[in-house]
Amino acid sequence: MGAFGDRIKLCRARKQRRPRESLKIRARKWIQKSDNLQLLLMILAVVLGVVLGGLIKFMVPDISTRTATLVGYPGELLMNMLKMLIIPLIVSTLISGLATMDTKSCGKIGVWAMGYYILTTMLAVVLGIILVVSIHPGSAKIKLHRGTGTHEGGRKPGTLDAFLDLFRNLFPENIVQACTHQVSSRFVNRTIVPDAVAINETDIPVRVDETLETYYLDTTNVLGLVTFSVAFGLCIGQLGERGKIMVEFFTVMDEIVMRLIRLIMWYAPIGIVFLVTGKILGVENLAVTAQGLGMYMLTVILGLLIHLFFTLALLYFSITRKNPYAFFKGMLQAFFTAVGTGSSSATLPITFRCLEEGLHIDPRVTRFVLPIGATINMDGTALYEAVATIFIAQMNNYSLGIAQLLTISLTATLAAIGAASVPSAGLVTMVLVLTSVGLPVNDITLILAVDWMLDRLRTAVNVMGDSYGAAIVSHLCRKELAALGPVDSHTVDDSSKAGDQLDLDSDLELRRHEGNNDGSQV
Repeated sequence: MGAFGDRIKLCRARKQRRPRESLKIRARKWIQKSDNLQLLLMILAVVLGVVLGGLIKFMVPDISTRTATLVGYPGELLMNMLKMLIIPLIVSTLISGLATMDTKSCGKIGVWAMGYYILTTMLAVVLGIILVVSIHPGSAKIKLHRGTGTHEGGRKPGTLDAFLDLFRNLFPENIVQACTHQVSSRFVNRTIVPDAVAINETDIPVRVDETLETYYLDTTNVLGLVTFSVAFGLCIGQLGERGKIMVEFFTVMDEIVMRLIRLIMWYAPIGIVFLVTGKILGVENLAVTAQGLGMYMLTVILGLLIHLFFTLALLYFSITRKNPYAFFKGMLQAFFTAVGTGSSSATLPITFRCLEEGLHIDPRVTRFVLPIGATINMDGTALYEAVATIFIAQMNNYSLGIAQLLTISLTATLAAIGAASVPSAGLVTMVLVLTSVGLPVNDITLILAVDWMLDRLRTAVNVMGDSYGAAIVSHLCRKELAALGPVDSHTVDDSSKAGDQLDLDSDLELRRHEGNNDGSQV
């Protein structure tokens, strides 16, 4: 009994000392984890970039475009590094993930994913319309003070043309060309001169015809690569043992890409600091812009925050019965990368890493859902287009009825889904929405001054929408995934295993050190 009593006293003594020591140990363990350190550096990079850009712009208002470009040069290198990995990442993840799935499971995942994309995009549009109608940020005085917008002439392709381009890009004629180019449409004026002019006759009418033609843009056709990779991966899976070599090849390729991502992430904070600073320095009349479009910016930002922290969070909780804010905490690194880069595609490698390694979402779902979601699921863009369209209508004292609001809702939803086939998606899809209700297209330039900042916020919402969608689809398809068996161990990055082992060794060493201290003090 005496020995037992001494043991109880020893345990109590350790508990009394442990809170102060465990705080130190937790801090050391937290810093020792590379993911936590990178997250901290990423947050500091975004904050530092905003502060530096604001201070420099305040002290030196007239900064040349070349200076702003040079300041943002390290950030440009970061964007190049991330975009460099997009093609191998999409191809390797889709093929290696779908090769282990049957067609039925893949089809169910695709149906749930598309249903989620359409639902959340429509909810975002409706939320944006409610906010902009309630707050009413637009006024004719804004257009009077900022002047009349200018826009390049010529007829723009309509909604139908954009969807035709969408399917042209879904099924590219050359998969190699799809790595560097995508198809788009434009109207071209062609002058028709009659043959009689060649005979030196006068007063011969010259006719100008406007024709629609397709041309190639210097940007990756992500939709085409996704279509090819999905079909390729499913066909490999049907080959059985004969396709095992190809599965192993793309699995190893995926692991190599993930290792490269880990290396790039250590440079990312440096690039983001200069990228954000350079963007702020490139804005003309920052104070005047913020004053004139302040309520418009507030409406968009408020809508994005409500959609992120309420709509998506509530949808995630109602389906999975899990804490959505704990999920958001696990996605912070991808969130701040999206804020810093302003590109869903460039953030895609980090999104994969956060979901698979941090939140343990099934890779077979993430590898199928994320590449498609990064291309067509744009909740933030849809909300922004709805708000901006009605804001422009308010500036022109244009009264919108129920029919026009429904038209804006439908067009903004479809334009956001089809934005992948359109260059400068935020601008060109805005033209489609404005045209659908007869609003002046040239007024777009009045809101472009603040688009650089809103673009980063809506990109972050787009990324989080894709991430919540992957988690929800994984939960809804858990029975089918369980029937397919556990995830292949080769799909886990070896470097992640090494990092986990290092963290485990550090924990054991700290506990051993704590035990030695306790033994020496008793």
